[in-house]
Order: sequence, then structure tokens, then C-alpha cells
Amino acid sequence: MAQTPTFDKSASPRTAWLGWVYFAGIMMITVGFFQAIAGLVALFDDGYYLVGQSGLVVSVDYTAWGFVHLILGAVAFGAGFAVMTGKTWGRTVGIILAVASAVVNMAFIAAYPLWATLIIAMDVIIIYALAVHGREAAE
Repeated sequence: MAQTPTFDKSASPRTAWLGWVYFAGIMMITVGFFQAIAGLVALFDDGYYLVGQSGLVVSVDYTAWGFVHLILGAVAFGAGFAVMTGKTWGRTVGIILAVASAVVNMAFIAAYPLWATLIIAMDVIIIYALAVHGREAAE
């Protein structure tokens, strides 16, 4: 005789929005990778960017910008994996990093407008997905 499956009615059902959370995790990994590339370019080739240091919103040399982008990228890369495994701290760190990344890229926009705008757009999507639907991954 086959047994009827029992369902836990207290558990909330997963919705299709869970895909947004996984998408945000993948985007965080991608943004982390992009940030690291921008950081490495700033560290190894100061002449790559068309705007001089005085043309940036925050007037610091590209070595400092390189380290900022590199550190943001490494932490975002790691937090992206935490988001995909449903860790609450990953969501929190992810939202904070996405906001920090958007602010840093807004200040860096004069040096590389298209790249910075692309990263800011990705950050907004990450913030939305994690803030609105992030709880579903933990369940």
C-alpha cells in the first residue's frame, strides 16, 4: 500500500522569485569579478583611463582606486556564494556591498563612464533581489 506524502503546512512555499535571489548571487560574483578587473587595471596601468586624477570626483591616485575596487570585488565575490547558499549574513553583506559598489562607481564614473554605469545598474538589481526576495533562499 502506497503512503500518502505529508506536507509541512508551516513551511512557506518557494516561489519563482527564488530565481531572483540566485540571480543576485550570480550577479554579485560577476560584479566582484568586474570590480577586480577594474582594480587590477587601475593598479597596473594608470594611463588606461582618459581622465586624470584631478578629474575624478574624489581626487586620489589610481593605485588607491585600484585597491578599493579590488577589495570590493573580492568581498562581493565571496558574498555572492553565501547568498546562493541561503546565508542571511550573505544577503546583508550583499546589500551593503552593492550600495558601496554603486557609490564607489558613481565617484569613478568620470574615468570610465560606460563600465561604471553598467556596474551601478547591476548593483541596483542586486539590491532589489536581495532586499525583496532574499528571505526565500534561507527557507
